[in-house]
Amino acid sequence: MAGFSSLLIAFATLAAVSASENATYPNLFKRQSITSSTTGTSGGYYFSFYNSAGDVTYTNDDGGEYSVTWTSGSGNFVAGKGWNPGSAQDVTFTADYQPDGNSYLSVYGWTTDPLVEYYIMEDFGTYNPASSLTYKGSLTSDGSSYDVYEGQRVNEPSIDGTATFNQYWSIRADSRTSGTVTTANHFNAWASLGMQMGAFNYQILSTEGYESSGTSTVTVGSGGSSSGGGGGGGTTTTSAPSGGSTGSSGSCSALYGQCGGTGWAGATCCSSGTCQESNSYYSQCLD
Repeated sequence: MAGFSSLLIAFATLAAVSASENATYPNLFKRQSITSSTTGTSGGYYFSFYNSAGDVTYTNDDGGEYSVTWTSGSGNFVAGKGWNPGSAQDVTFTADYQPDGNSYLSVYGWTTDPLVEYYIMEDFGTYNPASSLTYKGSLTSDGSSYDVYEGQRVNEPSIDGTATFNQYWSIRADSRTSGTVTTANHFNAWASLGMQMGAFNYQILSTEGYESSGTSTVTVGSGGSSSGGGGGGGTTTTSAPSGGSTGSSGSCSALYGQCGGTGWAGATCCSSGTCQESNSYYSQCLD
């Protein structure tokens, strides 16, 4: 029995030391590297990490900081820190963003009723998604012009499961890796262009990659003054070009013609029928 009592004392001592260490170093778990899709809170912020496949490692750090590394051949991932729910707030960020291939650095989020996935894109890698989207107009905010685009995803993953939903995009002309994003300017511009949003779901400063590689270390915050290109948070919107919304080809596709897909640079609307996605690389105008 003496040996058993000694063992109990040893376990009690170990538990006390562990509790003391957790109290002294409350962020030990926060710095854990993550490779599978998950969400949670860290450093007082909400975080979201989606990883479809491949070698991607996401790591939470102090406060609003996170890092992500990914290797060539990785599938699609979206990672970042922010808020749940989001809001029409000023989002500050700094980033050491080093993509090699297809990647985005954006204020990213979702709304519900209607279900909308949105991007305010500050920088990107080798692929500009504008070529596969419908141009809607433009705005000026935080020291740069942004082109506004709309797209549609058909039977794709979303916060409400597999669904069909619209994507809204503001793509900055002068790319940057730090500054303040006055999100209200974008939301108001989108509304003026007929792009209606719903109730805010989560909102993060995201790093996204697709079949590429790279590293990204980002710190996000709320509020602060505009930087990274000069100018203030004022906004000016312009209407869509005359003749209706079209893709980069300048006219809508005919019935049974292609109207979208990864890398598609033609029209993303249909002169007859509706644009329906067959797979991520091909959408077609069908009755």
